[in-house]
Amino acid sequence: MSESKTLDTETVPQGKDVEQGVHGVRDCDDASSLGKGDILSKEHTDPVLNAKMHLINNTIDGIGFTAYQWKLFVLNGFGYAVDSLILLIQSIIARQAALEFNPGYPNGLTIAAYVGMLVGALFWGIGADVIGRKIAFNVSLIICSIFGILAGASPNWEVLGLFVCLSAFGAGGNLVLDTAVFLEYLPGNRQWMLTLMAAWWGIGQLIAGFFAWGFLPNFSCQDPANFPDAAPCTKSNNQGWRYVWYACGALVFVMSMARIFVIRLKETPKFLVGEGKDAECVEVLQGIATKYNRPCSLTLETLQACGTISTRSTHGKSKWSLGEIGTHLKGLYATKRIGISTTLIWLSWTLIGLAYPLYNVFLPAYLSSRGAAFGDSSPYTTWRNYTLVNFSGIWGPVLAGFMCHTKLGRKYTMVIGALVTMSFFFAYTQVRTNVQNIVFTCVINFCLNVYYGTLYAYTPEVLPSAHRGTGNGIAIGWNRVMGILSAVIATVADTSTPVPIYICAALYIFMAAIAAAFPFEPYGKRSS
Repeated sequence: MSESKTLDTETVPQGKDVEQGVHGVRDCDDASSLGKGDILSKEHTDPVLNAKMHLINNTIDGIGFTAYQWKLFVLNGFGYAVDSLILLIQSIIARQAALEFNPGYPNGLTIAAYVGMLVGALFWGIGADVIGRKIAFNVSLIICSIFGILAGASPNWEVLGLFVCLSAFGAGGNLVLDTAVFLEYLPGNRQWMLTLMAAWWGIGQLIAGFFAWGFLPNFSCQDPANFPDAAPCTKSNNQGWRYVWYACGALVFVMSMARIFVIRLKETPKFLVGEGKDAECVEVLQGIATKYNRPCSLTLETLQACGTISTRSTHGKSKWSLGEIGTHLKGLYATKRIGISTTLIWLSWTLIGLAYPLYNVFLPAYLSSRGAAFGDSSPYTTWRNYTLVNFSGIWGPVLAGFMCHTKLGRKYTMVIGALVTMSFFFAYTQVRTNVQNIVFTCVINFCLNVYYGTLYAYTPEVLPSAHRGTGNGIAIGWNRVMGILSAVIATVADTSTPVPIYICAALYIFMAAIAAAFPFEPYGKRSS
């Protein structure tokens, strides 16, 4: 194993940019000499890796924001959309599919989707740190599209659950990969766009609603509970939910091909440096600079002059062993502050993963038991309301992106988002009319996405680059575990009591307190 070489300015070629990078190695995050600092500059256990990350950040800042990042914003953002698309599609079509298959466990599709998302987040998250961002980025969405299309051809409930699970497995890695890839190419002054990218989550919900609106009212059998004279539901008279899956899978497949042939993603420079591939890192950055006619002062000699990183800081003895996972887990607790940050992030994902689904589970029954009357429930009204709610959710991350770019920063944007959401949750228990229901649902969806969108962006920003996929994957994995738990609770619990609603709303106070306690604030700094 190579030892880290002591850094010496006399061994480095002279020049303004090089000199700044070398002083960054020795002085870490000295604002007086370096200006904008790196978030974890004082936390890395490997000073050489820290120095190289600093030089890469300088280079990306020098290149600036190009059309390449715009492509990433759109096609990575679509990965956000796919995650919400798959989760919502399975819930939207579950009732119609159940009329055809008469399942013994109606919530089976929800559990299948969350299990797939859970395994996908862990597999692709850890895989991104082991095999790289590029392969996982390109493959995960293809898997999602193939099994999404096959779900539409399912002959029974069990096979449908299997294909939903496998499609969710592919989609589950996107929230991990899309943020990591986009972040590792972003200039420091544009990192707020990571929060803005969460607007794609609402777009995915909107797409799901349009698919359902287009196919379910026109190509579905009638529910015998509402129409006693309705014909039995069979495959021939109940094609709507299948069309929804075909359309969803086809759209995801088109976007997965666009990822390969439009972006032509190269491995991220920070991953390459962590692998000791300095030459490839320089080649990627110089290639982008040349293509878009931007300056690039980074050279192979500059990086190599920093020394050789310790492999103990990025990998185990074998990349294909359990020890590799252990190394990435240890990296997430490399210092006390990084460890506290990791734990609080995972706790936040766990709480939001429980609070939001449970609220949606208990609220309708609770409101009904208190005499709420929402009037017209025709397909037109149902999907109109659904579209309004999902459209409102798109703009929460837009506001959050603006707030993150102010002195509120990420932490207090999350605090405000959580507390405002909580207040509307409590107020929502007084809803009695259809108009009130629509207004409050839209406002809550907007406010919730201020918190959620910022948490999505904050998580990869403060994780060490070499272990970013693992930490992000586990965070989202905890979220999926709570989603599975909420589906089980919905099956066995009394949904007419107000207690779970107040518990869920109170959890947002806890989440706000956790956000205020986060040890790192990315505002004015760059990811490491």
